[in-house]
Amino acid sequence: MELILRADVENLGRLGDKVSVKPGYGRNYLIPQGLAMLASAANLRRFENESKKLQAKRDALVADAKSLSDRLAAIAIVIEVRVGEGDKLYGSVTSAIIAEKLAEQGFEIDRKKIVLADPIRSLGHYDIEVKLLPELRGAVRVSVVRQGGAEDEEVAVVAPVAQQAEASGQSEEETA
Repeated sequence: MELILRADVENLGRLGDKVSVKPGYGRNYLIPQGLAMLASAANLRRFENESKKLQAKRDALVADAKSLSDRLAAIAIVIEVRVGEGDKLYGSVTSAIIAEKLAEQGFEIDRKKIVLADPIRSLGHYDIEVKLLPELRGAVRVSVVRQGGAEDEEVAVVAPVAQQAEASGQSEEETA
């Protein structure tokens, strides 16, 4: 079945391409979704007339995606998780959890667009890729920290100072 694509379709083609697909794929998915039209002489003329509108719509999508990509690059997400011995996570951090944290910050991104080869299973900082368009990807900085980690870090910083003060015989007020 010969079709003209009315939008970019991943792993198939770009706007305006003439493609050959199996009849079921074209009839049951591409045409009803408005992604393609039959490649007849009348539809070729019709596509030429509406191609400028479709291209303008596509350009607006690209501009919005670039703006979103820039905003995503400017934020950092902190995910607090429970850990056991040796800083091993109970469970893992998945794309659904990342999508939920993004939603809390006002970014509505489908979890399927967050690219994780494997779930995150250790503490640390990660640059996670987000598919905004087939040819445009953004990145978001994700920090996986221990639940209640901020208090632990404060205790870890204050304790050595107190120990040093005791060793030298000074009070905490004198060291600070």
